[in-house]
Amino acid sequence: MRIDKTQLTAADRKLTDRVRRKFREGIRTYHLIAPGDHVLVGLSGGKDSMALLQLLGEYRRHAAQPFGLSALHVRMQGIDYRTDARYLEDFAHEQGADFYLQSCEMPTDRNARRTPCFLCSWTRRKALFTLAQQLRCQRIALGHHRDDILTTALMNLTYNGSFSTMPVRQAFRKMPLEIIRPLCRVGEDDLRTWAEIYQYEPLLKVCPHDLEGQRQEMRGLLEIMQNMNAEAKSSLWHALHKANKLVELEDAL
Repeated sequence: MRIDKTQLTAADRKLTDRVRRKFREGIRTYHLIAPGDHVLVGLSGGKDSMALLQLLGEYRRHAAQPFGLSALHVRMQGIDYRTDARYLEDFAHEQGADFYLQSCEMPTDRNARRTPCFLCSWTRRKALFTLAQQLRCQRIALGHHRDDILTTALMNLTYNGSFSTMPVRQAFRKMPLEIIRPLCRVGEDDLRTWAEIYQYEPLLKVCPHDLEGQRQEMRGLLEIMQNMNAEAKSSLWHALHKANKLVELEDAL
C-alpha cells in the first residue's frame, strides 16, 4: 500500500525510515536474498507478514538485480478465526507478488504436549515447503521480528536449558531451500505503528489461541528486562550474534 509521504508527520516519517533501514540491514548483514532468488512469503494476514511482504516488494522494486516474489496464505480449518482472502490477494498483487491460497485441516495428535499452536505452525510450514518446492523457490520468508527471536531465546533458556533461538537464516540438507526472517532487526512496536500508518485491515477474527501459552509470558518477561535496562534487547541480540546462533547453515533436518 502506497501513501503520500507529504501527509506523514515528522514522527511517522522517522519511523518508516527506521523500519526500512533496519529491514535492509538485516538482509545485508545475514545475506538473506541473492540475485535471481524466488522468495515465497508466508502471508498470515497479521501485521508482521503484511509488513514483510510490503517491504520485500519495495526492496525488489529498487534492487539492482531483481528476484521473484510470491505469497501463500494458508487457511486452517477447524480453528475459530477468519481472514479476508480477497483483501490479502489484492494486497499481494499491489506488492508485485503472485498470490496462492490453500486450505488445510488441523491434524489430530494424541501427544498432549503438542499444543494447537504447534500443530497449526507445523501444518502451515509443511504447506509452505510443498509450494516452495513446486515453484522452485530458494527462500521461504517468515514474518518473525526481533522480539519474536529474542522471546524464543528466553524460552529456550528458561525451559530447555539451551542458548538458542529461531535463526535469521536456516538452510536444510535435504532440500535446496532456506528459511529467512528479514524482519529480524525490526522491533514489534515499530511494526505495530507501521501497520497503523499504512492502514492494514485487521483479521476478521483473531485466533483464540493467539495470546495463550509460554510465549506470551516470555514476551512479558522481555519487556520487564527492557524496563530494567533500556539496552536489554540489544544486549541479548548481540549475545546471540556473537555466539553464532542467528545463522544455521548446517545440520538442519
